[in-house]
Amino acid sequence: MISSCSRLNTIEFLIKSSQHLQVSPIVKYSAFSFFADRFLPSLPPFIKGASSLNWLLQPVTESTLQLFVLISIWISSKIHDSKPLSVASLKFLADNSINEQHFTNRNFLEAEVLFMQVLNFEIGTANIAFSFLDELWIQIKGVAKVGELINFEACMEIMDLLYEKEETAFLYRSPHSLAASILVVSYVMTVPKQKWEFPVLAWVNFAASCKEEDIIKMATEILKHVLEPC
Repeated sequence: MISSCSRLNTIEFLIKSSQHLQVSPIVKYSAFSFFADRFLPSLPPFIKGASSLNWLLQPVTESTLQLFVLISIWISSKIHDSKPLSVASLKFLADNSINEQHFTNRNFLEAEVLFMQVLNFEIGTANIAFSFLDELWIQIKGVAKVGELINFEACMEIMDLLYEKEETAFLYRSPHSLAASILVVSYVMTVPKQKWEFPVLAWVNFAASCKEEDIIKMATEILKHVLEPC
């Protein structure tokens, strides 16, 4: 129902919108979890099982998907920010970014309810890869000096890349293993080789309670896509 091209465009729209709105990483990656991990997979069965459809889903256009991207950021901001994003700020961004359709404040409120219905009102954010990755990064800095050399920005760029590539999005189904694997990949890519004395693989295996073979397999898969020529 949703083409690979439309999916990529909406993922890139989420990344750009997060930058424009200057949201925190936890807001951005919670929004990713809502939109990419839950909303997109749940939308086709929701539409198929509905006795009547909201006009926003008749049909599902790239413009409406972009609206739902902004809704995912808005909900995430409500959860994590003491001062959440306003409808006005989201509408301003929509007016300047979504060219094919104009959405009103009322449309945003309507889309929020619809988005929640598609998610079956399940908006927990405790079990997302970013939270586990952030915890691991803090922990490794506390036990080894080499932890300070791990580039966390690189970790987040890897997360973005894995969302952009449809064939790697499935990795987010295993958030603990994914977080551990991303930390290992960032360690390999950003820490100078002469500083590799710390047993990072054994450490994340212990800290994340993951199987070492799972981390090796997933880290290898991530490296393959990160190092893939454009």
